Amino acid sequence: MKKAPTIRDVAAAAGVSVSVVSRVLNPESGPVAPAKRESVLKVIDELGYRPRAAARELSVGHTPTVGLVVADLTNPFFAQLADRVVWEARSHGVQVVVMTTQEDPHLEADSLDTLLDRSVGGVIATPTGANIEKWARLQSLGVNVVFVDRTIPELSSVDVVSIENVDSARRATEYLLGLGHTRIGLISGPASTSTGRSRIQGYQSAHNNFKVQVDPQLVRDIPFRGDGGGDAVGSLLALPERPTGLIVANTAQVQSSVRRLVQTGTSIPGDLSVIVFDDNPWTELTSPPLSVIRQPIGMLAVHSLELVLGRMQGRLPDTPRRIEVNADFVPRSSCSPLLLSPTR
Repeated sequence: MKKAPTIRDVAAAAGVSVSVVSRVLNPESGPVAPAKRESVLKVIDELGYRPRAAARELSVGHTPTVGLVVADLTNPFFAQLADRVVWEARSHGVQVVVMTTQEDPHLEADSLDTLLDRSVGGVIATPTGANIEKWARLQSLGVNVVFVDRTIPELSSVDVVSIENVDSARRATEYLLGLGHTRIGLISGPASTSTGRSRIQGYQSAHNNFKVQVDPQLVRDIPFRGDGGGDAVGSLLALPERPTGLIVANTAQVQSSVRRLVQTGTSIPGDLSVIVFDDNPWTELTSPPLSVIRQPIGMLAVHSLELVLGRMQGRLPDTPRRIEVNADFVPRSSCSPLLLSPTR
């Protein structure tokens, strides 16, 4: 990985002293001839030097800082992830700068610029899938990046920590297929994200294993934000041949989806057997309790922080790491065999 340029690199490339560069960065500290100032600023831009990094380079015993870029803090999954990362970081004496992109690539781009200006040593992030050049630039400047929960295929050099999304979706789907359901609705995240693609893949793989054809009408890949889950449920229930099983593999849309089922008077599991991807206690308190894919948020946080700190401290080989942790499938009474359902 390319080492981040230092204030001394800028001085050498511009043919001036470190003190001159320092005065350019801090105009109030002393005058610099206009032509020389322009020359230094040009070198700063060419090298990709971030001015605020000077404070870190000149400090002694500074506290390591990691940026945490999460997609949406209104999503309980990411709120829990952020809380656990901060908790783990504190035990290591590491500060965390938390930023949210609200699933907006433009906000994500601004966040990355801000983190560069803050001179963080590493970034843990759930990427939107965009800003490939900015992520690559972050790495080229020596910032250690770890993607958690999602990945970007074009950035194969980035460490990734995720759950086994394909396997989790496959297990959930096979469970319903094993109960005799052949029309199973799937509500996933956008297919533009690695999580959405992987869970759709697992759903399709289970159907292939059971030699059951997938009806494309039963698959809804929807945004994480908003109330798309309820709309997806409504459209699935409106099909001429309704599904008898449903997997909500978009964690952010679980509550919206279940709310719509309650509003429409759908009997669970009488009319519809349901499995959701969630890790919240409320899923056990519903009537009936919901079958869940329980995502190991704590392990995602631990592995992500260990990786980024290992990179920052130079303890890991250059080869990128990919860690997938197992999610637990917890069957409860929201699923029943198709042939034994009294309402069918």
